[in-house]
Amino acid sequence: MSVESRGCESEYDPKHGLSALRKRVTEREPHKGNVKVAENTETRGAINKHQNHSLNPREKLQDIGGTEHVLGLKKCNTPASTTSAHQEWTVYSLILVALLSLCTRFYKILEPPHICWDETHFGKMGSYYINQTFFFDVHPPLGKMLIGLAGYLTGYDGSFPFAKPGDKFEEHSYAGMRAFCALLGSCLPPFAYLTVLELSKSLPAALITASLLIFDTGCITISQYILLDPILMFFILGSVLSMVKFSSHRERAFSGSWWLWLLLTGVNLAGALGVKFVGLFVILLVGMNTVRDLWSLLGDINLSLVLFGKHLLARVFCLILLPASLYISFFAIHFLVLNKSGPGDGFFSSAFQSRLIGNNLHNASMPEYLAYGSTITMKNVRIAGGYLHSHWHLYPEGVGARQQQVSDFNNLWFVRKQDFKTENPTDLVEFVKHGDIIRLEHKETSRNLHSHLHEAPLTKKHFQVTGYGINGTGDPNDFWQIEVCGGKPGDLVKVLRSKVRLIHLSTGCVLYSSGKTLPKWGWEQVEVSCSPYLKDTPNSQWNFEDHVNAKLPNISLEVLKPSFPEILLESHIVMIRVSSKVETANTSIYNNEVSSKPWHWPINYQGLRFSGVNETEYRIYLLGNPVIWWLNLFSIALYVVMVTIAATSIQRGIQLSQKARERCRVLMEGGREMMLGWLLHYLPFFTMGRILYYHHYFPALLFSSMLTGITWDTMLQSWDLFVSPPVTQRIYSGGVAVLIILFLYSFYLFHPLSYGMVGPPAHDPSSPMAGLKWMESWEF
Repeated sequence: MSVESRGCESEYDPKHGLSALRKRVTEREPHKGNVKVAENTETRGAINKHQNHSLNPREKLQDIGGTEHVLGLKKCNTPASTTSAHQEWTVYSLILVALLSLCTRFYKILEPPHICWDETHFGKMGSYYINQTFFFDVHPPLGKMLIGLAGYLTGYDGSFPFAKPGDKFEEHSYAGMRAFCALLGSCLPPFAYLTVLELSKSLPAALITASLLIFDTGCITISQYILLDPILMFFILGSVLSMVKFSSHRERAFSGSWWLWLLLTGVNLAGALGVKFVGLFVILLVGMNTVRDLWSLLGDINLSLVLFGKHLLARVFCLILLPASLYISFFAIHFLVLNKSGPGDGFFSSAFQSRLIGNNLHNASMPEYLAYGSTITMKNVRIAGGYLHSHWHLYPEGVGARQQQVSDFNNLWFVRKQDFKTENPTDLVEFVKHGDIIRLEHKETSRNLHSHLHEAPLTKKHFQVTGYGINGTGDPNDFWQIEVCGGKPGDLVKVLRSKVRLIHLSTGCVLYSSGKTLPKWGWEQVEVSCSPYLKDTPNSQWNFEDHVNAKLPNISLEVLKPSFPEILLESHIVMIRVSSKVETANTSIYNNEVSSKPWHWPINYQGLRFSGVNETEYRIYLLGNPVIWWLNLFSIALYVVMVTIAATSIQRGIQLSQKARERCRVLMEGGREMMLGWLLHYLPFFTMGRILYYHHYFPALLFSSMLTGITWDTMLQSWDLFVSPPVTQRIYSGGVAVLIILFLYSFYLFHPLSYGMVGPPAHDPSSPMAGLKWMESWEF
């Protein structure tokens, strides 16, 4: 039988061992509600194991728990009325936590009635879903789809442009999208409450944790606006709660509730990853827990390998196959809904764009294979790549040879043979093949695509690319060898689908689009150069998009559309490439936004302006409650000290009471999961080269807050090691009360950060926030 409550004294006597315990148990009378134990092999084996002094202290501690299970003992005789009352208090507390969470998140939810911070991005993306307009974002689609769905169901028609922060919503319905995010944000304190309650079996620990999240101004602010963060944190904490609940059902394997929590874990993992790739961190946490759980099952000699196989398959299905299927289905819905051409087209390949209604390639028809004499456009395969372009303008003096400019935007070219003279209408069609030597003649100016040993205008280690010659005549520097990526000699070149490279015959360099913007003399178009570095990259790959040849039959591009697995793969490649190119030099459309470093976050060094700058504006400032954040940081250090002491005590075989052993278990198991979760959601940011913001820390904050609840509850209970039980109880009750009052009072001081500030800023003595700017880096 499992332990029902903490704080009950055990009848295990370390001095006399398990034999004395067994003797007392077997001598009890049945009518007093205790179980008389029969002499059987299982009981005797468990007792003999404890009498083996060769076992180390950790094994002793584990085996004591195992013997209690075998003997059917509880820690104490808890009256049914007491258990019932405890359960009622647990339910009442959960209701109170939920109500406080809802009140703090929904208070002034409509203020301010204008765009705040990143609402300009995610509100706009919600509009795109309502309008079915294709767009691109570096995050997976689930969060934006849910925002769009919430807006659609609450009467928003997708017509508001979400142009920039500060724009007023006027008559447009935005409340539904904000309310949806606030609702998911309101679930975080109850989820944390239930998680800590399950791990610690302590109602005060759960209440401390819930209070930390309810009264944190940062969590309130980030939950009240149209953002991905509350949606992401909902699924992260839902995954952790489901994982913990599933672990608590290990003694009821394959029961209905066991399957329910396992399935919910998989669903929440898919949700977390479907909102942001940060969801990978909670997947790693659950994965490590699952491996440890399976390893423990494998070591159970009473568990058959067949049954172990069932455990393994259940986890593979619910934690791998189910989340993967759901994640893929999010993209399937995403592509199904966004079927109209929009601002995201240019990030994707020509073949991808051909499936979008309104794109010039949609329902178009053209010859399938490239042939000599064709008129074509060439598009660079890199992200947002442009078209191979030329015009009458020459490079200026001092920029390579003073020849015709070639850059990276739309234009038409003729595909010519190496020895082409004049076109004869009676000539048979000859297809271009992998390895052929070709010449590209610019249709408008009749000059050939040309390169030579002059340096490129911007990429100095590359060679210049120009337009050269008159009426198609030029020199050997006009010849290029065409290579189909992954092809072999004789392969034909397919429009839209084939990726090709053009190798300059004279210099051996490859036609390359650097992505760098030319100065005004180049009409601020994108530089095209010839790279001597032949590494195969998207910048050196091109595809033929438009293709006109009167001698060839046209086919509908419908047959060249990519399959769903192909567009799924392409979308992930694009997301990863674009995300990796986000550099710290990038500027936000909100000119008061500042980036930060990961070491800033736990110390609450600097927040973010959500709305307003000067004293005449309604100001919202994203900053965590400093009392809560600094207590969380201190509690991490305190936990490390406490768990070290607990582990050392057990390792050295120090005799501990049942209460102390239970506290050690909570620290070493429950606290370990929360500490690991904090590390996994925080440390990876130190390795990221992309721009980082303060709000990236909030998933880690969830774990540090739960760790704080467990740590302080355990520390306050541990006073029984130094003082009498009555004094310990007063210290414990008083300590919990002081902590919650401290959270509430600090929330009272800093709540204007979340609910709006007007008047002078904090450095002005007449400001209502005067005296609360505890760090110079705070900007409210």
